[in-house]
Amino acid sequence: MKYRENKKTKDKISEIGFGSAYIFEAGFDTAVKTIRHAFESGINYFDMAAGDGSAFPMYGEALSDVRDNILYQIHFGADYSRGTYGWSLDLDTVKRSLDKQLHDLKTDYINYGFIHCQDEFSDWETYQRNGVYDYLLQMKDEGVVKHTGLSSHTPAVIQKIMDDADIDMLMFSINPGYDYGQGDYAHGGVDERAEVYKRCEKEGVGISVMKPFSGGQLLDVRQSPFGQALTPYQCIRYCLDKPGVLTVLPGAQSIAEVDELLSYYDKTEEELDYSIIGTFAPSQAAGKCVYCNHCKPCPAGIDVGLVNKYYDLAKVGDSLAVEHYKTLEKNASDCISCGHCNSRCPFGVGQISRMKEIANFMV
Repeated sequence: MKYRENKKTKDKISEIGFGSAYIFEAGFDTAVKTIRHAFESGINYFDMAAGDGSAFPMYGEALSDVRDNILYQIHFGADYSRGTYGWSLDLDTVKRSLDKQLHDLKTDYINYGFIHCQDEFSDWETYQRNGVYDYLLQMKDEGVVKHTGLSSHTPAVIQKIMDDADIDMLMFSINPGYDYGQGDYAHGGVDERAEVYKRCEKEGVGISVMKPFSGGQLLDVRQSPFGQALTPYQCIRYCLDKPGVLTVLPGAQSIAEVDELLSYYDKTEEELDYSIIGTFAPSQAAGKCVYCNHCKPCPAGIDVGLVNKYYDLAKVGDSLAVEHYKTLEKNASDCISCGHCNSRCPFGVGQISRMKEIANFMV
């Protein structure tokens, strides 16, 4: 397992986390063994937007003895007060649900307390007006909540809430389908979504990724909006290459499924290469580097994807990106204009001219 640091909280977070939408369907004993196996395999980040309230006692049984070694992402607005999942902006309901979740998890604190599922501007207005956000801040002041987060599918709403609130973590739906306008949660255009990634990286807000496989659609050629299937490993790499992303949160219902996900680290670069998405990227994505590194190897030894990522971040004011760029052994100024990257780029990026542009900018 590899870990990434949340710049604001200093937490070390496993690149592959654990989503809880369907774990309850495995049954109590199997779920407990699966969750424990995930932890023992290095997964330390667990999202608790569970599909059913019965999941919480499963986690309590599996992880209560190692509570200080794991990170729970718990949602203020995900309602389990009646057992099944619901969504509520009512303060009393939120309080009842959180009391139940903490009891069933056998814990008295929350690592990341989330403003839950804010997809409309009106959701945020209601969340504040009803006192739910003030309650989250109160819990933070009292030490029950260690850090704050936000979950949303809508870039414009994310930008608004990040303007208004101090956020340490964002849960966002990321996959090639959504980024390219395909799927029920494909909110925002290519550039609008990219701005969220870059802002999070710049401000040190970590991103945890929900729906990395678009509900499984991207893995099935019959359901894929592109008429081609991707592998889970291509989808995971795609997410982890995005600025700001710390962890991807697929679900699992068995030890075998956990092991299958973690075999990501055994895959070759060819197996992780997702450049096939260039064949179905929309016109507005043409000419934009997505850091897929399909252009490797560069004859001059430049990590073209990383150079592009640092440049894009530097353009939005990320001073650390400039410093990281300057520590690279090879950078844009070392480009020999051989055209190798241009000929291999599935997105039609003119890297020769872009390297000149980057070299002039990063002086």
